[in-house]
Amino acid sequence: ENPRISHALPQGAVHQGVALSIPALESVALEDFVPERGAVLVMLDQVTDPQNVGAILRSAAAFGAKGMILQDRNAPKLVGALAKAAVGAVDIVPTAHVVNLSRALETLADAGWRAVGLDGEADKTLDQAFDGAPTVLVLGSEGEGIRRLVAEHCDDLAKIAMPGGFESLNVSAAAAVALYEASRTRP
Repeated sequence: ENPRISHALPQGAVHQGVALSIPALESVALEDFVPERGAVLVMLDQVTDPQNVGAILRSAAAFGAKGMILQDRNAPKLVGALAKAAVGAVDIVPTAHVVNLSRALETLADAGWRAVGLDGEADKTLDQAFDGAPTVLVLGSEGEGIRRLVAEHCDDLAKIAMPGGFESLNVSAAAAVALYEASRTRP
């Protein structure tokens, strides 16, 4: 094992004797997301676990999401454990970093996007909320969910139909189910 590589990486980083230093990924502007029929964006509200964010990015790439929106603060950087969990999706899914998620939803609404927040207490299910319109899927942190102000900027709140009666999914598993459901409504 090359001790210089181990010294240059964070403690406990797994490597195979090779490390690359690459420039940080460029953040895209909200205006770069074009609202077209069937388009889906993913917005994360205070989801801070890098492995969850990486897994959500991977699902976003798998189900054809057009992009992801993260807060400047309260969101992990797109490196390290997150990038490893994303298995290349950080290079596929354009990501916008914004200061305020509520304002971002207003900007996106003005551009023609509608927002659907995932909420386990909602009356509607996702299949009722998705209609093929350009949609921002808003996911909150585990336990806390979507914050009140962000939820108020959503056009709909919807839940995952869970006939098994056990109503608790990890946020990355919930994102995968929601993205699959959204993909079923596309043209």
